[in-house]
Amino acid sequence: MVVKITYFVHGTTYDNERDIATGWLPGELSPLGIEQSIHLGKLVGKKGFDVVFCSDLKRAVDSANLAFSDRYEIIPDRRLREVDFGDFTGLPVSKFKQRILEYVEKPFPKGESYKDVERRVAEFLEFLKQEHDGESVAIVAHQAPQLALEVLLNKKTWAEAFADDWRNTGAWQPGWEYVLE
Repeated sequence: MVVKITYFVHGTTYDNERDIATGWLPGELSPLGIEQSIHLGKLVGKKGFDVVFCSDLKRAVDSANLAFSDRYEIIPDRRLREVDFGDFTGLPVSKFKQRILEYVEKPFPKGESYKDVERRVAEFLEFLKQEHDGESVAIVAHQAPQLALEVLLNKKTWAEAFADDWRNTGAWQPGWEYVLE
């Protein structure tokens, strides 16, 4: 059997609009993010899911609720959190973006590494295999968990995942499909 995963990114936050690293802070959806989340629910309204998970951070919970709560129970899970930027939390992303690959193995100062996120997401995927085999699962979360899915399920390196990230090209879409075998 397989688990079909559709990954959705949370709506735009005030921090996103200012290019600030929110990390494990709750993050507040901006009016644009609220509109995006409502629109996402309409865009994928006919697609059926067996279960909807989201990060336990406010911006992902709010996005998931706006998009899906009229049809599904939303289950927050802390394993789907954004990377903990540690000392860079609340600072402009420009402070570390050019050196992002340094933090694949090495944790952000007083934070975590992308490999830490990969381990969290791998644990979540193992849970999905055990508890949701054969189901269609929606996930609403952040950049780091999505890149971890690229690494774990699409066999990309972290360097490739960052290079191919839709956030660099502006190629947003209403959901990315992954298959967990």
